[in-house]
Amino acid sequence: MKKILFLLVILCSTYSFSQEIEIRGGRYFVNDSQISSRDVREKLAANPQALATFKKGKSKESTGTLLLGLGVAFTVGDLVKGLVSDEKYPGAGTYIGAGLIGVSIPVLIGKNKKMRQGIQMYNEGLKTTGYNDLKLNIVVNQNGGGIQLKF
Repeated sequence: MKKILFLLVILCSTYSFSQEIEIRGGRYFVNDSQISSRDVREKLAANPQALATFKKGKSKESTGTLLLGLGVAFTVGDLVKGLVSDEKYPGAGTYIGAGLIGVSIPVLIGKNKKMRQGIQMYNEGLKTTGYNDLKLNIVVNQNGGGIQLKF
């Protein structure tokens, strides 16, 4: 009886941990409760390929944000320089900033694709390994009572 109960607990616990991750509005949700990016990485650790793809997306996010920040800084710096001095505006800083902003846009778009692909890989892996038809019943008949597990 102890072995059966232990097996039942293990089966139910693995089933409960295999919940799909959803992305809504740039936030991550499991069972309609929001989780952090760190929690997503912990869940994706079960699927190394999905984790690697997700990390590529996070890396692209950092690179794109850096390029966007530098682009805005160059543009604003050149604007301020043009306002307070007699130099003509737009100068080289504006063009460099516009170029950096232009480069950051496809990088930031690519990060969303990579992160979604990683989460999609994880969710597809759950569907192939999980038990979808797991039923637990308490049975009483002429032989006695017991627990019935159907899968």
